[in-house]
Amino acid sequence: MKSKLFFLLLMAAFVTHAQKQLTVEAIYDQAVFKQESLSSLNWMNNGQFYTALEDNKIIRYDVTTGISDSVIVDGKALNLKIDDYKFTSDESRLLLLTDKKKVFRRSFTAEYYIYTFKGEELKKLSPNGRQSYATVSPDNQLVAFVRDNNLYYVKLVNMAEYPVTKDGRKGSIINGSTDWVYEEELYLTKAFFWSPNSEKLAYYRFDESQVKEYNLQFWDKGALYPRDYRYKYPKAGEANSLVNIKVYNLKDNTTQTVDLGEDTDIYIPNIQWTKDPDLLAIKRLNRLQNRQDIFHYSTKFKSAINILTDKAKDYIHATFTNEWIYLENGTHFLMSSEREGYKHFYIHRMDGQLEYKATSGAFNAVKLIGLDQRSKTPVLYYTSTEVSPLERHVYRVDYKGNGKVQLSTKAGVNKADMSKDFKYYISYNNSAQSPTEVSLMMTKGNKLVKVIKDNAALRERVIEYGLTDKILFEVEAADKKLLNAYMVQPPKMDSTKKYPVLIYQYSGPGSQDVKNEWQGRHFMWHQLLAQKGYIVVAVDCRGTGGKSTDFKKMTYMKMGKMEAEDQVSAAKFLAKMPFVDKDRIGIWGWSYGGYISSLALMTDPDIFKAGISVSPFLWKYYDTIYSERYLRRPQDNPEGYNEYSIVRNASKLKAKYLLIHGTGDDNVHFQNAVTLQNELIMQGKQFESFYYPDNNHHLIGKKTKVHLFTMMTDFLLENL
Repeated sequence: MKSKLFFLLLMAAFVTHAQKQLTVEAIYDQAVFKQESLSSLNWMNNGQFYTALEDNKIIRYDVTTGISDSVIVDGKALNLKIDDYKFTSDESRLLLLTDKKKVFRRSFTAEYYIYTFKGEELKKLSPNGRQSYATVSPDNQLVAFVRDNNLYYVKLVNMAEYPVTKDGRKGSIINGSTDWVYEEELYLTKAFFWSPNSEKLAYYRFDESQVKEYNLQFWDKGALYPRDYRYKYPKAGEANSLVNIKVYNLKDNTTQTVDLGEDTDIYIPNIQWTKDPDLLAIKRLNRLQNRQDIFHYSTKFKSAINILTDKAKDYIHATFTNEWIYLENGTHFLMSSEREGYKHFYIHRMDGQLEYKATSGAFNAVKLIGLDQRSKTPVLYYTSTEVSPLERHVYRVDYKGNGKVQLSTKAGVNKADMSKDFKYYISYNNSAQSPTEVSLMMTKGNKLVKVIKDNAALRERVIEYGLTDKILFEVEAADKKLLNAYMVQPPKMDSTKKYPVLIYQYSGPGSQDVKNEWQGRHFMWHQLLAQKGYIVVAVDCRGTGGKSTDFKKMTYMKMGKMEAEDQVSAAKFLAKMPFVDKDRIGIWGWSYGGYISSLALMTDPDIFKAGISVSPFLWKYYDTIYSERYLRRPQDNPEGYNEYSIVRNASKLKAKYLLIHGTGDDNVHFQNAVTLQNELIMQGKQFESFYYPDNNHHLIGKKTKVHLFTMMTDFLLENL
């Protein structure tokens, strides 16, 4: 395997031209390598049209030609900047979202408007303050939303507003939305759901009064006094919010509380109405996240029945296995699970009994695209790793597991967006050699109607800047397992010379950096480093995704150990290559990657010359759901929290080290960097550090990104 790899690397041909030199400004400020795609795509009911948001206009396209035939709404004419939109189910109105302002990663507030096509009438949803997550009822007569931790609805016939709850209070009670940790780790923000007959609202109620507060301090660009921002953040082993599910009946203004048993130290990753308007389905996850129960709650009898239990010896990743659909026939539901070693789709009867395995095999059915229920035997459309863990392809199969067909024909990463009648779909394809191509396809015969976006200009820029190929290969882990990797070499690579190497990794559980795909700005920065004479390599270590659950979950209870060992093994593997300068190997990463880059430097202090860590974390300072999913609670597994801590191992650091963090990081708090810095100082370690005032985990802003990657480039040029 190694000799074959050397041959591939040494024989790889690189196209070189009179190149433009890459700059940090071109990548992060001027967005020279930004891809074109479709924004806010919505399929129309009749299947002949879809709409997209372009230049503040909602434009309709005919699927038979792929050509736009009308402007549905012009935001400029309405004097609105449209951030997003959604049709009512009868397509008589539009719900327009404007003036969107982020709170945390996924949460936001906004102003909503209702646009009625008949009479071209525009009305503000509510004059009483900003709203969040506005959702139209199935009968198109009502809109529910959250404001200031309370749930409301508006009757569209007269725009009258009614409260569902009144006890919402910051830092205490949240109705219809979620607390910080649910938003961050379970991807939930909107936490209310209309019943199929529009007569009830099921919603989450959080009591976070016992959750400890974290204080972020903001300097607000030179304000005379800093501003404190306090919010509830449950750290590993600490108290979570007490969560209830409630059902509000609009007809009689009564509220029911769902009883899910005596254990209240639980998570509720999802709820939804079945096709029966009196039957609510609820997922309950225990605190250790290794048991998930599905309950059916009858609003008539006010009782819940546990109809299905999924268990794991390690953990259940609720957001990865989040597909859960109740079929129109009222007799079955679809769910995803990793219960057999890979993620697959299963069809269960309403009593929880397994009826069919829709997908099976030694691959992951990664994402459900759609479920066509027009025929007696429904058909699934999904993406999977069946061709290769490095690729994603689109398939269809009936829900009994028969008649599987691969729809995607091009190598790389594919996804699709199906029309409501499943007669057409929008295909998205990209690969290591080709940026995204967006195409309109006819499902029958899998025929191309039109290429919508080909990113031709970006392809030309790639040639203009002389970007080199991404070479996919494998390295050996510490236990000899094969790890996926890619390499970017300098233009005009001379295999008789020695080059410094920078390893990039994220390494987090279930993540995947190495695919046959076109990548974003980090990758373009790696190309910039290649132009400056560096080889850049990315490695997906043990614990990452795309492969079996055994591979992904082998790091359980000892997070960090194998990941760091594998990055060290990768460095040693690379050091033996004839064109690698073994004395000039570095590593960098962000977030989990910042943690592993730091721990790798400490695991084998002699293999790396330099390293960069952006926003690294300490397990004990991180949140309950994430830390405990992989390590259990600190009181259950103290060794797992301490043994592979970068603070505990700080005394082993020898390499040149740059530590970077944002002081306004609500996710991985600046406290993590401060604690690490204190320990490095106590151990007499010299290092460089930089903080970005008031900036978050992503270090947002063009000027910030230019500053950050200029600093990182300079650090590497000086130290590697």
